[in-house]
Amino acid sequence: MTIVPTQNPADTRGQAPTRAVRVVAVTSGKGGVGKSNLVVNLAVQFAASGRRVLVLDADLGLANCDLLMGVAAKRDLRHVLHHGATLDECITEGPGGVHLLSGGNGVVELTELGSAERVRLLDVLEPTAARYDTLLVDTGAGIGGNVRFFAGAAHEVMLVITPEPTSLADAYSTVKVLSGVCGVRRVLVCVNRAPDLTGAREAFSRIHTLVSRFLPVVLEFGGWIPSDTAVEDAVRSQVPFCMLHPMSPAAQRTRALAEAIVRRRPDAPGSGGLQLFWRNLILGSMGGMAAMEVAS
Repeated sequence: MTIVPTQNPADTRGQAPTRAVRVVAVTSGKGGVGKSNLVVNLAVQFAASGRRVLVLDADLGLANCDLLMGVAAKRDLRHVLHHGATLDECITEGPGGVHLLSGGNGVVELTELGSAERVRLLDVLEPTAARYDTLLVDTGAGIGGNVRFFAGAAHEVMLVITPEPTSLADAYSTVKVLSGVCGVRRVLVCVNRAPDLTGAREAFSRIHTLVSRFLPVVLEFGGWIPSDTAVEDAVRSQVPFCMLHPMSPAAQRTRALAEAIVRRRPDAPGSGGLQLFWRNLILGSMGGMAAMEVAS
């Protein structure tokens, strides 16, 4: 599949998507592995292929996808929940026609939402389902409730690692929790900042050996992104590296990763689309609260 420019997805609002919905939660065992930057650039590549893309920056309280996109998100999820704003008022158009819903700063975790807030969130999120066929969820790092709820509700989970031992150790812990708590059985792995393909496969092999030995989870090697000065330059410029340096090694490998995700058949079918994702998310948060009440 070749990714080519297409019409701006913002021009297609209100039109029903004609392809299967993909909801991909992108997570990592630890911070600082380049997860958010990868999400932003994957979104640009998906949009360039004609997909209608919404990025949900679900790192609640520490959202930074807007900075990586070079846009100012004047409103975020907090305004939906607490100030009566509509979703349209809180979605920001980013580069390449990618749309962004920011988690903002200081937003309460889903496990802390009251019943009225959960209903409000569901009511405002569901109408967006017809506008997008791809939702990339940038979760927080680690094994907190934020990660568990978003990853558990998504059709697919992608784990971003680096070759460093600390990244691999934390990634294993994340997969363990996603398996035991959320029932995740298949995870796509991307090795970021790898020296080369051999180094990327070696890093994947190390975590794959551990997971296959102790956990009922299938890890798949999705792709790798090399260490590239173009990435650092793009972060400083607040422009996605796939747009600022489209022929850089990092951009080319990100394009290949996007193509691999499109070709991949998710375990969870796209039927129900984004409505199913939102409902799973809200029901998951309610279940989490109920479990905590029983435990207490």
